[in-house]
Amino acid sequence: MNTLGRSGVRVTGLGLGAAPLAGLYTEVDEEQAHATVAAAWRRGVRYFDTAPHYGLGLSERRLGAALRGHPRADYTVSTKVGRRLEPSAAGGDDLTHGFAVPATHRRVWDFTADGVRRTLEASLDRLGLDRVDVVYLHDPDDHAETAFREGYPALEGLRAEGVVGAIGAGMNQTALLTRFVRDTDVDVVLCAGRYTLLDQSALTDLLPAARERGTSVVIGGAFNSGLLADPGRAATYDYAPAPGELVARARRLQAVAERHGSTLRAAALAFCAAHPAVASVLVGARSAAEADDCADLFGATVPPEFWRELRDTGLLPPDAPVPDTRGPGIPVPGTPVPDEKEPRGPKRELP
Repeated sequence: MNTLGRSGVRVTGLGLGAAPLAGLYTEVDEEQAHATVAAAWRRGVRYFDTAPHYGLGLSERRLGAALRGHPRADYTVSTKVGRRLEPSAAGGDDLTHGFAVPATHRRVWDFTADGVRRTLEASLDRLGLDRVDVVYLHDPDDHAETAFREGYPALEGLRAEGVVGAIGAGMNQTALLTRFVRDTDVDVVLCAGRYTLLDQSALTDLLPAARERGTSVVIGGAFNSGLLADPGRAATYDYAPAPGELVARARRLQAVAERHGSTLRAAALAFCAAHPAVASVLVGARSAAEADDCADLFGATVPPEFWRELRDTGLLPPDAPVPDTRGPGIPVPGTPVPDEKEPRGPKRELP
């Protein structure tokens, strides 16, 4: 278990992303969703991530129901704010947003202080919980100033009140996440798709800033939405058809992995987990078999020769931490927790 910043909230190195439980792209029934969470639990996963956006609240309802039989102190749940759900009579489905569920609600962007509290209250109702452990500002890309001036202070207040244990932001870009790390006292950021075997852009700004400030990083999108799981003709990258040059690069990575007796998927997860700022890697699963497969992959050993070949051939930059090069001075995968007597790095005043 790894601690998120200075919060005291603990997460397992492998976390379950609960978006697929809400019918991401194709339907998932209640029994299948429950079995997925049960399998992840059986394999030792104790960190579960969800959001109102996922299936218009269905992910939260299903995750809460699946965890209800377990002692509350034994698991960690994160959810998100920034998209408030309002009832809608439009009808149809939600596939334009990626979820095979009825369009019973519409999403309203809202990073105001009132919106943050209202959204979290609704999430607690759906989850059936009186508290969540982590709350992220969800994709504030186009609402940055409201998120910094209202949304983030609201989360600080909720943390001070003990309503949540840790606060942060989750996005699929690094620049704004780096600003959160440097300019605020977030405990954790969730970085999706920007620290993978295909994209190490977080290595430039976000991960060094997180190390300096003692802020944790949770990695999502380790497979870049599918390309690193199966680099075939129909592969997707960032939820769109994968560009040809990236497919070719993924196939080169796959060939190297197979040559060294490993798999591309196992290597993709191992790479994300190897950086010392990373506390957890979230992987989505939609069935018990997928949850078991994720656990098997996460526990697999990737030969040192694989990483050496990637570096020698330029498929990985030389400064990217990999499992076989972490010497005694580098912490094992998991968030570094600075000595409590040392102050956190300087926080800038918000503009």
